[in-house]
Amino acid sequence: MKPVIAFVTGGYSGESVISYKSAVTLEQNIDTDKYAVYKIDITPKGWFHQLKNGMKINVDMNDFSLDIRGGKVTFNAVLIGIHGTPGEDGKLQGYFDLMGLPYTSCDAAVSALTFNKRYTVAVASFSGIHVAKSVLLVKERFGNPEDVINQLNFPVFVKPNNGGSSIGMSRVNNPSEELGAAIEKAFKEDNQVLIEEFITGREFTIGVFRSKGEIITLPFTEIKTKKEFFDFEAKYTAGFTDEITPAQVDELIAEKVRAAAKKVYQVFNCNGVIRIDFIYNEAKGEPFLLEINTVPGQTEASIVPQQVRAMGWTLKQFYSALIEDALAKK
Repeated sequence: MKPVIAFVTGGYSGESVISYKSAVTLEQNIDTDKYAVYKIDITPKGWFHQLKNGMKINVDMNDFSLDIRGGKVTFNAVLIGIHGTPGEDGKLQGYFDLMGLPYTSCDAAVSALTFNKRYTVAVASFSGIHVAKSVLLVKERFGNPEDVINQLNFPVFVKPNNGGSSIGMSRVNNPSEELGAAIEKAFKEDNQVLIEEFITGREFTIGVFRSKGEIITLPFTEIKTKKEFFDFEAKYTAGFTDEITPAQVDELIAEKVRAAAKKVYQVFNCNGVIRIDFIYNEAKGEPFLLEINTVPGQTEASIVPQQVRAMGWTLKQFYSALIEDALAKK
């Protein structure tokens, strides 16, 4: 019999829009000759599977199963395609751990850690990975922007500490004119705000995954944005960004980026596919970690699918490798 796979999409945040866009690519490229696949929508209004006739079948939360026409459907593994909460911050993974279900992403602890940008750079720095100097602001304890100015060199990036897709993010060049508004904007998205010094250099992003026990780096991408930085609009609107895959770099630089990516994957004990963003600072000759995305976008135009194709794999092969790695944990 085919392994039965639950493909979960949706979410509880603004990033659910990206989840549903990714779901189209995932559905089209999961190998249904190998796997029996059920798409599960996870939303604030309920968890359900929709039949072809439009009827919605609610998930039995007691054991994450479906009752379809009197027959009970249980799952061998879960393919997680939810950006933001609860699929990227560890909440869903904790639930699946309780259910004894393997899944295609980092575990609950790693997902929660990497969703928090401050914790991510702290662990990375402790492990010898280069990161930018930063300050964390907590809403209930934050005084005023002047508290930040003397601690950091400008320009800086101001971003919500938890979350992704660069929502609520700003670059601040002039602290006296711009910092207060940038902090206020970020606090609208999260009650913690991270302020990081700007690192000059080339921006690279690289997908990394594990298959049959081997950590594999995908051909990485250089990001060249026509905007001031790679924000939500630049990420998801055509025309604002050039994404060069594979990046045109000297092999010495490429090897440093690949080595740093593998080290990040090992240090954080990652699983499934992740995407890591770096700035390569040419003056120091080292990549600096920006952040880790544990559920990277999977639209046809997204970076990881670009990199998979550049490696010479089909998306069907790639998603099968992720599913097989999850099934091996059962």
